[in-house]
Amino acid sequence: LDDYAHQPVWRHFYPFIDIIKVDFLTCDIENVKTIIEDLKPYPHIKLLAEKVETYELYNQAFELGFEYFQGFFFSKPEMVQSKALPPSGMALAELLYETSSVEMDLKKITDVFERDVNLSYKLLRYSNSAAFARRSEINTIKQALIVLGAAEIKKLLSLLFAAQVSADKPLELIRLSLTRARFCELLAISHGKLRDTGIAFLTGMMSLMDAILDEEMDSVMLKLPLSNEIKAALLNNEGLLAEYLNLVTLYEQGNWHAANDKAQQLNLGDDVPDAYHEALNWVSEQMQIMIDN
Repeated sequence: LDDYAHQPVWRHFYPFIDIIKVDFLTCDIENVKTIIEDLKPYPHIKLLAEKVETYELYNQAFELGFEYFQGFFFSKPEMVQSKALPPSGMALAELLYETSSVEMDLKKITDVFERDVNLSYKLLRYSNSAAFARRSEINTIKQALIVLGAAEIKKLLSLLFAAQVSADKPLELIRLSLTRARFCELLAISHGKLRDTGIAFLTGMMSLMDAILDEEMDSVMLKLPLSNEIKAALLNNEGLLAEYLNLVTLYEQGNWHAANDKAQQLNLGDDVPDAYHEALNWVSEQMQIMIDN
């Protein structure tokens, strides 16, 4: 039941309702407590708090007994003591930097993988997965890197990095990061203005790293050796990469009119909605790969 206003008339419908949505931003706490008390005879009804925009509101709703939550609270950083990147995270950050240039240094990338047994295992498992339908097994790091190619390597590294540093975060945060990454990449491919569209993918993936690491973005950028183009987009909202990211966030918010205006401003074609749906489908596939690996 959406747009719920707590009135006696709704009690007739309680036996047929599974979820009640409460606007947690505008509903005062005493009214919320009254709703919870009146629903006790109906334990099958679950409460969903909508418009939860901060961790404070989330914690408050959780303590009151809400089980479902809507809002962008999980995509914002919760300021805590700075987290150090784990060793594998540092290795992945180094790999992201090495692959962010148009001309990748295969030897350097191979060396980084070979120094980390866990990363080597994941690379070989990924390159031999059913998704690629290889005729013969891939047995070496160098072979895997050559067969996968630059674009797939960048995507794999972004996936691994996000999974590594967000172990204690909601899965939806990873899903949102991946959606941004793939959608930005598809926009860049359609637009044809970037020599390396992989940089758009990486920008989208890194755009929620402040929420993942619970730090301000400028502090996060000090830890990650990313290109100046990516940093300009994420720190100053400057450049073409920032324009792609702004369009992506308009889609996230369901602001369709503004999204259409932005797409026209960028001279993008009519296939932007299709690109968004393609990104969502791709993310579902990648999430399954992450679970399997």
